[in-house]
Amino acid sequence: MEPLAYIPSPSQGVWNLGPFPVRAYAVMIILGIVVCVWLGERRWAAKGGTPGVIVDVAVWAVPFGLVGARIYHVLTDYQRYFGDNGDPLRALEIWKGGLGIWGAIAFGAVGALIACRRRGISLLALADAVAPGIVLAQGIGRWGNYWNQELYGRPLDTFWAIEIDKNRLSGYEDVATYHPTFLYEFLWCVGVAILVIWADRRYKLTHGRAFALYVAGYTLGRAWIEALRIDESHEILGLRFNNWVSIILFLGAVAYLYVARNRTGPENLGAPVEETASGAPATAAPAGTEPDDDSTPKDEADADADAADAPTEVEPKAEEAEESEEAEAPEPDSDEEEPEAVTEVDAEAEADPEDAAGTKVDTTKADADGADSDSDEGAGATKADGDAGAERVEEAEPEGEPVKDGK
Repeated sequence: MEPLAYIPSPSQGVWNLGPFPVRAYAVMIILGIVVCVWLGERRWAAKGGTPGVIVDVAVWAVPFGLVGARIYHVLTDYQRYFGDNGDPLRALEIWKGGLGIWGAIAFGAVGALIACRRRGISLLALADAVAPGIVLAQGIGRWGNYWNQELYGRPLDTFWAIEIDKNRLSGYEDVATYHPTFLYEFLWCVGVAILVIWADRRYKLTHGRAFALYVAGYTLGRAWIEALRIDESHEILGLRFNNWVSIILFLGAVAYLYVARNRTGPENLGAPVEETASGAPATAAPAGTEPDDDSTPKDEADADADAADAPTEVEPKAEEAEESEEAEAPEPDSDEEEPEAVTEVDAEAEADPEDAAGTKVDTTKADADGADSDSDEGAGATKADGDAGAERVEEAEPEGEPVKDGK
């Protein structure tokens, strides 16, 4: 008996492009992965992470997840492959369907952990970023069940029922329409993705809380959808095995949300790689150090420019004069400050031009004749004798002229 309106099933789920078969089930899986990576990249960048990280992690997580999904399916339905009339080689026929989501999550997490360790980022922060994408990928993957006409629910006589014209279970040969559990789960997954995105924006779910909300939301829906299915499954205390898994994971996710409710500290998102103008990666300078502007000594032109800005230099032959010439003497801030004393060599050079040409300086004579020096600026004498030297300094201060060395 068939209702007047129903959802028809596809006539085929495989198309051949020459010698290559294109299977709708595989296309749905690939499409789900693409959506997950795309959304995960956007959310990761919004958290402040480096673009491209989700793609790198997917290179590890996706193969691990596919292997884990198949292993989970084979272990939970082992009678199909290792029971009576079973064929173990059928366990390798992944294109015919049979992927367990919890195996995909568990093994995919192992691959993601390896990638996160290699990149130096937090696995929990990455899980929060990809959580909505994962649940959307699950919903899209459920359309593979539609193309394969599998995993449907109890018989249903209404307009949204799904027609099954092959692979009908034993005892239901005369029933044509059933609950479209694939559609229920797809819609539920879309709702969970929207919930996680909204809650993350509203409450800033970090440190794995967005991922925990996804697990709690998905398992809550999976429990009632699983109760509608009539395909063979192991039962424990009257409940299907997947129902028990959903209950345990739901309780664990809720407990984690409670325990981590106050975790708001910073997360390790990894440091972005800086590049130089040539495209080569640049390394940051150690903390507390300053980059050298020039590793080579100044050339003669730079030295001449510095000399032009500095006060007139005297080139004494004495070794002590060379050392004092290299050190910079602070200039007086105001007219009230005492001018700095210059060396005896500078004072003698001012009094006698021949000393500037390189003749030997008699420091004892410079001390005795310092008061008779005719210096216009009156600064730099170390031992000024008499009132004449003091009056000369006082006359220079009202004019506001800076005191210069050796002129």
